[in-house]
Amino acid sequence: MSEITAKAPWKESLGDIPFTLNYYQGTMFEAIEKVAEQYPNNIAFDFMGASTTYRSLVHEVHRCARALKVLGVRENDRVTIAMPNCPQAIYMFYAVNLIGAIANMIHPLSAEKEIEFYLNESESVTAITLDQFYGKFERIRQNTKVVNIIIARVQDALSKPLKYGYMLTEGRKIQKIPKDAPIISWKQFMRLSTACFYNYRVRRAADDPAVILYSGGTTGVTKGIVLTNLNFNALGQQVVATNPMYRIGDKMLAAMPLFHGFGLGVCIHTMLSQGGRCILIPRFTAKSYAKQIVKYRCNFIAGVPTLYEALLRLDTMEGKDLSCLKGVFSGGDSLSIELKKKLDKFLYDHKAVIQVREGYGTTETVTACCLTPPNMSKEGSIGIPFPDTYIKIVEPGTDKEVPYGTEGEILLAGPTVMKEYMNHPEETAQTLRKHEDGLTWVYTGDLGTMDNEGFIYFKGRAKRMIISSGYNVYPGQIENILDAHEKVQMSCVIGVPDPYRMQKVKAFVKLVPGVEDPEKVREELFAYCRKNIAKYAMPYEIEFRDSLPTTLVGKVSYRQLEEEELAKIKAQEEASKNNTEGV
Repeated sequence: MSEITAKAPWKESLGDIPFTLNYYQGTMFEAIEKVAEQYPNNIAFDFMGASTTYRSLVHEVHRCARALKVLGVRENDRVTIAMPNCPQAIYMFYAVNLIGAIANMIHPLSAEKEIEFYLNESESVTAITLDQFYGKFERIRQNTKVVNIIIARVQDALSKPLKYGYMLTEGRKIQKIPKDAPIISWKQFMRLSTACFYNYRVRRAADDPAVILYSGGTTGVTKGIVLTNLNFNALGQQVVATNPMYRIGDKMLAAMPLFHGFGLGVCIHTMLSQGGRCILIPRFTAKSYAKQIVKYRCNFIAGVPTLYEALLRLDTMEGKDLSCLKGVFSGGDSLSIELKKKLDKFLYDHKAVIQVREGYGTTETVTACCLTPPNMSKEGSIGIPFPDTYIKIVEPGTDKEVPYGTEGEILLAGPTVMKEYMNHPEETAQTLRKHEDGLTWVYTGDLGTMDNEGFIYFKGRAKRMIISSGYNVYPGQIENILDAHEKVQMSCVIGVPDPYRMQKVKAFVKLVPGVEDPEKVREELFAYCRKNIAKYAMPYEIEFRDSLPTTLVGKVSYRQLEEEELAKIKAQEEASKNNTEGV
């Protein structure tokens, strides 16, 4: 057996999927420009009924790049983008790339303190967000190095009829920004482009840093993951290579958010760099998702299990024809065998001739680097690696591979592996390790097995983490925030099973002695959390305890609390079942 086949036993079962690819060595924006040269009149993306061609996309990116140059943004500067999936976010993302700066992608619903952290951690000089989030940025601005805040509005990207409707419904709910506010409106910003008369394009290499995404890494402490042009361009080529049915102009429903590797890497950059068409969804609801699939006759959809769970429950999908679908991808969390069966039946009942394909990856590799092949699957498997991507299972923390079928830590290597953790050299060295085979491997902290045909099976997370609606939530971060409150002596945060989100966040709190009126304190803590914790990570319940269970070494036993909650849920389900049978 050759050395390369030994590393990749799936090599012989790939069918028409190539084992290796020649990767584009330009920047992310240069990849888009190449597509625009070939297909200038093809539609690049649709947003709320309006279509934008590749020619227009490139033109607007150049305008945006000139405006950034006028503002003083230079090579390697960081620009924070806190935006939903909308045209201004796309233009800004690629304009930052064009001038050699680095895009710092963050969740627009982040709490104030989180935004302050992201701006300071990245040392951002400029930020762009929507008008509805202006207040959060303004309140923490003086604590950062940000010079310019650009404010965009959804209505600026809408046609006149849609703009009028938006202003009557959503627009009037948004608090008006003071006229003397120290901000630059999107329209003012784009007009600055006319003042740029010099060369604004900066030549960058494939392995130069281009994007910062955030994750808890292996310790659960939030860190910026620095990704390169090659990381994103390689991902785009890999995704298309593993989908031989893909054709230029195929449509992808882009509902996964821009600040997430799945949304930015697969739904946006893969499609735009490979000549596809993105259907931008600025705010996700199951109804809007379903409506756009049908309206645009989408060919590919990507989402987390909770999204698909909601899709199955929609009455509006009754009788709809989904024969247009060529690929349905699930990632961000484990897809249960039962949910996969239900979803496959749903697709069959709606005339689709394909089944859902599960993927796996980490933000340290942009997003997915492993996917179920289109022509073969195994129950419970997350598939086989992308071209030029290797996976091996080792004894946790070591480089010693375990036999097929034996559980161990999942390690990843390939062209999408990150450059580093920003400002965290020690954890970078711990997570990225070069082995004797010459490859640099990502130690994921996730557990899994591999069978003798190279199919991977995800078994769980070695690190403590909650996944809620596809978002990673790190209990330690929330506990640190709660413990900092003057009335909290100790806290413990766990994930509780939820039929829709997969898990929801619950906090157990021991108050300092002598605190009176617990209900008032509970409301105070919720208000405190709303200011310091992102909406998707907010505890749905805060339960006060006189004491918290501890392990033999004196640590709070979160596992015991998890077991108590599971027992409570089972008891409720049993009681509900008995009541139903009684009726």
